[in-house]
Amino acid sequence: MTEHNFDHMRRAMIANLLRTTGTNDPRVLAAFGEVPRERFVPRDKIALAYADALVPLKPGRDLNNPMALGRLLTEAAPQPGERALVVGAATGYAAAILSRMVGSVVAIEEDGELAAFARDALAGYPVQLVEGPLAEGQQSGAPYDLILVDGAIEFVPDALVAQLSDLGRLATATIDRGVTRLSLGRKSGDAFGIAAFSDAAAAVLPGFVRPKAFTF
Repeated sequence: MTEHNFDHMRRAMIANLLRTTGTNDPRVLAAFGEVPRERFVPRDKIALAYADALVPLKPGRDLNNPMALGRLLTEAAPQPGERALVVGAATGYAAAILSRMVGSVVAIEEDGELAAFARDALAGYPVQLVEGPLAEGQQSGAPYDLILVDGAIEFVPDALVAQLSDLGRLATATIDRGVTRLSLGRKSGDAFGIAAFSDAAAAVLPGFVRPKAFTF
């Protein structure tokens, strides 16, 4: 495929997928238009770069689909100057998108192979990539105005909530009885609440197994 083909596919993704499924923030759409998704997809999966599908990366890990990411960012409404954390960097695509919208981005990935891919793909993007357990976040960069957990999780760990600034937002997909739901959480003082706004497929992230007896 040529660069021209990818440009056409990127425009088609924005017009036919994102705009028609609730991604309507002009800044979010502009960021999707500026970041070449094919750069963040393994070469043997390049045909899936602009498909509305999870892109398999390795056993147990997938690149989240564009629709889920677009909806999460639209609801979270990233603002210029904000500090953001991406949990589950994978190949770096979500971090690259977010870097076009906020003041600074820290992205954390616990898989060394994926982190190496992301480090190369993010060359030239103002993103600080760190390696470590996803569920622990990155305390040294806190507090964050926005935390994007780029995938589906069974629960939000206290460690991530603690890293939010007061009135900060956390966007993720939650897993409820096998169904993934796009959700947005907000912190106010010591309180944190999260609510689903749409059912949608999303890549499941490791390390977020619900503790026994835990309920939303």
